[in-house]
Amino acid sequence: MPKKRSRKKPLPETPVQVTIESLAHDGRGVAHVDGKVIFIDEALPGETVEFIYTDSRKDYAEGRVATLLSRSVDRVDALCPHYGVCGGCSFQHVEASAQIRIKQELLADQFKRIGKVELTELWQPLTGPHWGYRRKARMGVKYVAKKDRVLVGFRERRHPYLAEIDSCIVMHPIVGTKLLALGEMIGGLSIRDKIPQIEVAIGDEQCVLSLRVLEPPTAADQERMRAFGHEHNISLCLQSKGPDTIVPLDGEPEIIPTYALPDQNLEFKFKPAMFTQVNYDINRQMINRVLATLDLNENDTVLDLFCGLGNFTLPMAKFAGKVVGIEGDLPLVNHAKENARHNNINNVEFYVADLSKDISDQPWAQRKYNKILLDPSRAGASEVLQHFKKWQPEQIVYVSCNPSTLARDAGILVNELGYKLLKAGVMDMFPQTGHVESMASFQKA
Repeated sequence: MPKKRSRKKPLPETPVQVTIESLAHDGRGVAHVDGKVIFIDEALPGETVEFIYTDSRKDYAEGRVATLLSRSVDRVDALCPHYGVCGGCSFQHVEASAQIRIKQELLADQFKRIGKVELTELWQPLTGPHWGYRRKARMGVKYVAKKDRVLVGFRERRHPYLAEIDSCIVMHPIVGTKLLALGEMIGGLSIRDKIPQIEVAIGDEQCVLSLRVLEPPTAADQERMRAFGHEHNISLCLQSKGPDTIVPLDGEPEIIPTYALPDQNLEFKFKPAMFTQVNYDINRQMINRVLATLDLNENDTVLDLFCGLGNFTLPMAKFAGKVVGIEGDLPLVNHAKENARHNNINNVEFYVADLSKDISDQPWAQRKYNKILLDPSRAGASEVLQHFKKWQPEQIVYVSCNPSTLARDAGILVNELGYKLLKAGVMDMFPQTGHVESMASFQKA
């Protein structure tokens, strides 16, 4: 006989009072009830709250604040009216300087706890605009028949449903202030229920919105989209399948967004679905810090791992003798080469390689590099670190979007490969969220 599925125990409905002990890595408050850890949205250390359970598992439970009984000095009132429902932000209830302090403390804790590495010197955090900074995003789209309305925006916090929002104040205003207008435009299309998402790509001067279409739009649909684009100075594109299927509306020119690095006199072109940093202000500061830390000259041969479209490679090539960029995504590598040509940079090479696999037989991997930059995805770079034994770089700069994998990899570099952690610090790439972007500098001990 088939086993009966055990029904999930109903959650307690009565609010429970706790004092928040600390913050989890995603910014939720941590408390304990009967020895079980509870993660509570929008609760800060030291606060006493009454919370309601939203989920309960074997090892932990989740909750949301029902009543705030005592208030942390770090708490502020959220600026966005949709905060708490929309899942795009998780830190708007925390004062700006406290957000960055909390992230610095989290980074130091991860180094100690996960990497078993002591962080003795912190960089000053890199900070920038707290609102209107976001230039890349993937927004959901949903036609709600009951309301005869198209929603555009982000999912609800901890739910798969699209939040009902009319603006986004962390998004660049060219898009963030136009969510209602976008929804109304899509609501007038014959395929209003066949558009699940929009890829947002905003350059220094250009804005491209790529609408994923499950059915081709009619000529009238395209005319409606075209009129919207012209009115709002936005280029609308259609995406029928993967990222390489993004095309402009019939008869419209292809707009290639660009962003500049004025300090290095560089300009980058990118396709709408390609990875670029979301926060241009922080990106420029981050590149300047990398260059200052590596202190490059014409005798340096630099390896740039996970190089993307050359965001670090090309600035480093302005000062180093030779820079080799490695990336797993072929379209990104082709674009990096194009960006090198666009900027008349000739002392770079780019190669495609999966850095989570064995790369020892690759010709570029058999050379020596005296300085290395890494900028991996959230998964980190543990597999490729084993090759550092061969390369023996004197200096390493590691840019990270996940403090736990950075801490793990720092442990490998320091405790197994003989490097010293010189400095680390956070960069406020994603204000109002729990995301922690950081950088660490290592030197051969």
